[in-house]
Amino acid sequence: MGKEAGRLMPVDLWHLKERGPNDERLKSKRHGQGKRWRGIAVGPSGETVTRAFERKEDAKDWEAEQRAGVAPAPVVRRADRTTTFRVYGDRWRLAREIGWVVETRRRTESNLRNHLYPAFGDLPIDSITTTTVLEWLTRRLGAETPQSSLRLYFELFDAVMAAAVADKVISENPCDNIRLSQILRGLSRAPKWVPDEKQVVRLFDVVPERYHALLLLGAAQGCRISEALGLEDSLRCIEPERGELHVVQQLRYSPQHYGGFYMAPPKSGSSGTVDLDQVVADAIARHIKDWPPVEIELPDITTGREIARTARLIFTTVHGNPFTDRTWSAEWIKWRRKAGWPEDPNHSGFHALRHYFATTLIAHHADPKDVQRALRHKGLQITLETYVHWWPRAERVKGLIGAHLQRALGARAGG
Repeated sequence: MGKEAGRLMPVDLWHLKERGPNDERLKSKRHGQGKRWRGIAVGPSGETVTRAFERKEDAKDWEAEQRAGVAPAPVVRRADRTTTFRVYGDRWRLAREIGWVVETRRRTESNLRNHLYPAFGDLPIDSITTTTVLEWLTRRLGAETPQSSLRLYFELFDAVMAAAVADKVISENPCDNIRLSQILRGLSRAPKWVPDEKQVVRLFDVVPERYHALLLLGAAQGCRISEALGLEDSLRCIEPERGELHVVQQLRYSPQHYGGFYMAPPKSGSSGTVDLDQVVADAIARHIKDWPPVEIELPDITTGREIARTARLIFTTVHGNPFTDRTWSAEWIKWRRKAGWPEDPNHSGFHALRHYFATTLIAHHADPKDVQRALRHKGLQITLETYVHWWPRAERVKGLIGAHLQRALGARAGG
């Protein structure tokens, strides 16, 4: 973080702090995407606040205002709260086209009219959310819109919404959390197969009741298999009274490095506390009553250093032993086949229950940020890349224009 005379300075989000071999500036992953400068300031009450800006000078001015305690909060003008995207889009275009060449004027007006207004035109501009934009992207991707064209339309929409923020017509740009280029590059991240509700129920029919709570941790909480197998009967992992599930560890097995089982942190960036579904809480309570936890001495490296401790594992084999990758896989393959799931292990493992969890949230119109938090993804971008095709698509109304035109021509003939 840069400093000047003991004060915080704006951070360049497009470049790394480290230099290259020849002292050249190294580009960050965000280079060229979004606003470049992040202002960081300590407010009058001691809190740290941040805000992104296009220009470094604007970030410095804002930091100075924050330090002085005079920085105004964004206020949306009351008269603009019912402004539609079409109304503001036309104002935006007309105010700028005097400096554009004829081709830019024509293309911009055409793209607004043909590609943005049909989706957003009649919506109050301050009602457009990240989810709204994702639904539009999903429809266009589903309609096989060329990626180069979709990028052009999205960048135009982003520019209009950014101007609306600057004009204080809206408080934030819904495009700020969407990196289209990464979504397009990451489409291969999308799961190749996701079980539906009937297929999940069939799995419960064939899996012994001893492991039903384990299945629920995947299907109703989005846990990975190693996270579920690492769950302990301890407030460290589960607090039913508070309705919280703490995903802070995963059970691993490595005789070469740790002499067998050990506790490790979850997949990078995915530790966190999530809401504990009551159905899952009840199932775990029944499981603990019927199959008491097993105590096992193992190394724990979740804090960054190795310590030895006793873990009260909730899920073990019928012989009371923790599952290795091999023993779990052997059981899962039998259950999967009995349930009629696909044979390809890359698409029908326990992780498919996590995909079911995510896509069910999406199908019920969960906000992308809520889905990200539930899955404990390190960033929203991973969630968008993985599940963009599952966000609900509004059903296209067929014959709308023809019927409308027919009524208009009939009224004209009658007149």
